[in-house]
Amino acid sequence: MTSSRAVVLQCPVPNSDRLQALVEQWLVDDVVVVAISGRNAFKLEAEIDWLIIDDGSTPERAICTSAHDSEEDADGLGDAICLAGSFSAGNGFIDRVFVIGQAFVKYRAPS
Repeated sequence: MTSSRAVVLQCPVPNSDRLQALVEQWLVDDVVVVAISGRNAFKLEAEIDWLIIDDGSTPERAICTSAHDSEEDADGLGDAICLAGSFSAGNGFIDRVFVIGQAFVKYRAPS
């Protein structure tokens, strides 16, 4: 299943190699926004930004990223879902991705 145009990624993501594969898939699937929520969301956003930018030789590698780190995890998640929903106009769905153990779990939800 290809990704929706809007993704909400819930922190933490313990494995950088798996994250790189996920970012590459988002680029192939033309994802336009990745909204990150949870503890250390800003750190994960920076890591994703560097994976997208790569060496800077391919300017078409572009995804809007945002970090939503809140004292109350539900507030950060709500903000991330709200932002992603504003970008999901194409198909009206948001992919929510989170980590269980070493596996990424994705489910599609209406925006």
